[in-house]
Amino acid sequence: MSTKLRHGLVAGAVLLLAAVFVPLAMQGRSSGVQPNIVGGKEVAVADHPYAVFLVDGRGNQFCGGTLVAADTVLTAAHCAVAVDSSDLGVVAGRQDKDAADGMESAVRRVSVAPEYEDPTTGNDIAVLELARDLPYRPARMAGPADQALYAPGTMATVLGWGRLSDGGPRSDTLRGAQVPLVDDRTCGTAYGTYDPHTMVCAGYPEGGVDACQGDSGGPLMVGNTLIGIVSWGQGCAAPGKPGVYTRVATYAGSLSGV
Repeated sequence: MSTKLRHGLVAGAVLLLAAVFVPLAMQGRSSGVQPNIVGGKEVAVADHPYAVFLVDGRGNQFCGGTLVAADTVLTAAHCAVAVDSSDLGVVAGRQDKDAADGMESAVRRVSVAPEYEDPTTGNDIAVLELARDLPYRPARMAGPADQALYAPGTMATVLGWGRLSDGGPRSDTLRGAQVPLVDDRTCGTAYGTYDPHTMVCAGYPEGGVDACQGDSGGPLMVGNTLIGIVSWGQGCAAPGKPGVYTRVATYAGSLSGV
């Protein structure tokens, strides 16, 4: 299967439980293709202040992320291992990724789910602890009590700065799109490795709206709650191939909020 990786709590401090997430230095690196919002429109970062993007050592945007506390970002594991942690940066409050507004932070610690091997097998989640606090409203992270948010047909918003079509031009500005959540049986039919415990998928049967290259690690939101992290899929917005996201509620117990 030709697979394209989508390479993007309540306010308060988020503490990483060392027994659950493993520092990047202890993880092996993996390479992969990355996935922008197809079929969406430009949205204001002021309306989605938790939406951030990741940059490499040369300042190039390559993934997204979600601010879940002033000094903590959730992203996809395959984004976190794509570059050396010393070269990884987070940009928040910036509508146009080529502008100079907003704020930037280095990353002082990267931790990934210990079971992570490849996005298509699940556990595609990582925690970035920032070198400074960012003064933007964080997203609430879905927990075990939020299973109703995952009901098939629920409309969710996916956000990112990625490509506008499969292999097409990248967006300079934050874009968003509405996508319906898809039932697990349909997702399992579309993808043989789909795991309903660690994944959720979203999209229209006819395609046309989806995350794409450059959106990996970014948020899938229902209201102000982060329910998914852009992870992988086959192509971008292809019929019968919904986007696959990390199911955030599964990992709520790995983090404790203060």
